[in-house]
Amino acid sequence: MSVSSGKVIEVTDLVKSYGSIKAVDQISFQVSQGEVFGMLGPNGAGKTTTVEIVEGLRSADNGSATVLGIDVARDTRAVKERIGIQPQNPALFPSLTVRETIRFFRSLYRKSVPTSRIVELASLQASRDVLFKNLSGGQQQRLSVSLAFVNDPEIIFLDEPTTGLDPQARRAMWEVIETFRRAGKTVVLTTHYMEEAQRLCDRIAIMDYGKIIALDSPQRLIESNIKESAIQFKMRDYPGDQMLSSLPDVSKVIREDDDVIVYTNNIPSSISGLLGMASQRSTELSELSVRQATLEDVFLKLTGKRIRD
Repeated sequence: MSVSSGKVIEVTDLVKSYGSIKAVDQISFQVSQGEVFGMLGPNGAGKTTTVEIVEGLRSADNGSATVLGIDVARDTRAVKERIGIQPQNPALFPSLTVRETIRFFRSLYRKSVPTSRIVELASLQASRDVLFKNLSGGQQQRLSVSLAFVNDPEIIFLDEPTTGLDPQARRAMWEVIETFRRAGKTVVLTTHYMEEAQRLCDRIAIMDYGKIIALDSPQRLIESNIKESAIQFKMRDYPGDQMLSSLPDVSKVIREDDDVIVYTNNIPSSISGLLGMASQRSTELSELSVRQATLEDVFLKLTGKRIRD
């Protein structure tokens, strides 16, 4: 079957419920050939369920999903031959070496890339004869993600590939994903890390409570939702949203515990008003910074909450 207009994934009105809970609630989206498509949202937003339906690992209650022109529900085997999958909680054999693990996964497919290529992709050349259980957490995760490449797939699905990694290991994983992109692969990535989504993804579907609430490129999501700059600080003796909202040129105030974000169209006037108010009330401000809007600000605006690990 042919792929229409360069769209390698087409999802239409997808629904999946568990009892009274709608894990996926009537969502539709398309993924273009060669792009990194992100699904961003908190745990429980429906990202993994959506991806597993598209991969053919889970059935939908309603709606349709096609991958590379193939109806997933009708010909799951044909889809699996042409995609690579890194699940959220992979279970690899602890007593196999890196090379043995790769060879095992290569044996599951009719075609595969050389073992040496997967070792190189995972940056494990010096550890190719080390048992999986003796690898560091970051090395284990790099191997797991690289195994999604073993059958030279046209589309690679990565479900929360950097969860639990320290910042250095996370950035090393980003390099692996960017290698997929340079190889011309289409990548579908789920994540709840804002920086990761903003750096890696060509387009992002923001999900919450089973729905896609926004979908666009990271920059357009920011530009279309947040016109202002953000002033972020900590504050004791919080005076209330109303008082901060009355400061010059302030358009919105968001507070979580001691953290406060004030959005403004005029940084100097808002900061002047903020400092004046704090001085009058003898209120202590700390960790004050000014920044441009980010995806986290978009998520805060759309949902009223932050994504927590």
